Amino acid sequence: MADAASGASASEAQAFKKNRPFSAFERMVAWRYLRSRRKEAFISVIAGFSFIGIMLGVATLIIVMAVMNGFRTELISRILGINGHMIVQPIDTPLTNYGQLAERLSKVAGVTMAIPLVEGQTLASGTAGAGTGALVRGVRPEDLAKMKAVSDHIKEGDLVGFATGGVAIGARMAEQLGLSAGGQITLVAPEGDVTPLGVNPRVKTYTVSAIFEIGMSEYDASIIYMPLEEAQLYFNAEGIVQSIELFVSNPDAVDELRQPLEAAAERQIFITDWRQRNKTFFSALEVERNVMFMILTLIVLVAALNIISGLIMLVKDKGSDIAILRTMGATSGAIMRIFFMTGAAIGTVGTFAGVLLGVVVCLNVESIRQFFSWISGTTLFNPELYFLSQLPADMNAGETVSVVVMALALSFLATIFPAWRASKLDPVQALRYE
Repeated sequence: MADAASGASASEAQAFKKNRPFSAFERMVAWRYLRSRRKEAFISVIAGFSFIGIMLGVATLIIVMAVMNGFRTELISRILGINGHMIVQPIDTPLTNYGQLAERLSKVAGVTMAIPLVEGQTLASGTAGAGTGALVRGVRPEDLAKMKAVSDHIKEGDLVGFATGGVAIGARMAEQLGLSAGGQITLVAPEGDVTPLGVNPRVKTYTVSAIFEIGMSEYDASIIYMPLEEAQLYFNAEGIVQSIELFVSNPDAVDELRQPLEAAAERQIFITDWRQRNKTFFSALEVERNVMFMILTLIVLVAALNIISGLIMLVKDKGSDIAILRTMGATSGAIMRIFFMTGAAIGTVGTFAGVLLGVVVCLNVESIRQFFSWISGTTLFNPELYFLSQLPADMNAGETVSVVVMALALSFLATIFPAWRASKLDPVQALRYE
C-alpha cells in the first residue's frame, strides 16, 4: 500500500509514543492525505469544492461588508457635509442675537463651525418652464465659503455674486430647470406679503451665481442656498433665524458636547444631533448590513459542511491505514489530530485565499463596476437612482478579522466529528472489511 502508514519503520512505531501533539510525522501524514490520488479523485473533488466554497464565502463577506461600510461612510460625509452635526433651536424666545450666540457656541472645544440658518420650502421654476419643489437655506456668505462640501464642488460660476443677492443651486436642479450660471430662477413661497385680502404668495426672481454638485442626487436636485439677509426678507423673518447648525470635529461624540453647549448658550435651547434627524435611514442601513452578514455566513457554513462529508469519506477510505497506524502504536489522539489537520488545512488556506481575493476586489471595486458597465452596455449603480455617483468600498480591520475568525472557527468545528470517528475506529474491524 503506497501510503504513509505502509512505509513506517519499527523505529517510527516507537516514536509514536514519544512524539508530541502535531508532530512532524502527524503533519506529514495529514499532508499526504490531502494530495490527490487516482482512486481518491472523488474525495479530492469534494475537498476542492470545500476550498472554493470557503474562499468565495469569505471574499463575498468581506466585499459586501466593505461596500456597505463605504456606502454608509459616504452618505454620512455628504449628508453631514451640508447639514450640521448638531442643531440648536430656541425654546423661549426667537433667536434675535444669533450672531453673538453663534460666536459663543463656536468657541466650545470640539465645535469647528456655527452657522445661523433660515429655511423654507418654495416652488422653483426656470427657463425650461418646468417647476420643482426646493428647500431654500439662508446662510451667511462667509459660512457658505467654509462649507467645503459646497464651496469645493462648484461646477459652474462662483460664489462672488452670492454675497450680492445671487443664489447657489444644485446641478440636477439646474439641469431640470434648464438653468446655467447667470440665469434667472423664480421662487414662489406660499407665505408672502400680507394684504387686506389676506396673505399672497411671494414671487421673486434671483440670479444663479453658482451651480454646485455634491454628488448626492437628492441634495443636488432640491437645495438652494441664499444669502441670510435675503432669506430673512423672503420668508418674513427679519432679524431672526430658526436655528444654528453646529459642525463638530468628531460627529460620533456629539453627546459629550451637549452640556458645554447648553452652558455656553446662556439661554434655554433645544439640541438635536445628526443621529436623531437621520435615525430611520441609518437604522435601516444597519439592519440591512447585519442581515446580509448572517445570510452570507451561510455560504461559509455550507462549505464547512462539505469538509465534513469529504473527511467522512476519507476516513472510510483510509480504514486500513488507520488500523496499521494503531497497531504500530499510534494513539487515538494522534489519529484524531491527523484528520483534524487534514480538514483544518482546507479551511485555513480557503479562508486566507478568500481574504486575498476580497481585498483585491475591494481595492478595485469602482474599476470592476465600470468594466461590467462597459461589458453589459448599461449603467450599473446609476446615480439617478442611488444616492451616490460611484460604488464605494471601505474595509474595516475589525470586521475583516471577525470574518476570518468566524470562517476558521466553522472550518475547525467541521473537522472535529470526522476526526473523532477516525480515532474511534476499531483496527481489527477496519482490517477485516478492507
